[in-house]
Amino acid sequence: MVRVYGPSHKTFRTKRILAKKAKQNRPIPQWIRLRTDNTIKYNAKRRHWRRTKLGL
Repeated sequence: MVRVYGPSHKTFRTKRILAKKAKQNRPIPQWIRLRTDNTIKYNAKRRHWRRTKLGL
């Protein structure tokens, strides 16, 4: 795979993957904490832009 850090000209495939990862990178909704009686407290798959790279 090719590393994509910051080129302004991205392929549509790369842009689609980045958009999906950006949408996944959010905290869990509060109603899920209520529904599961607080057994799920946070999103375990949360990713920080500087610490963990996607490897694209």
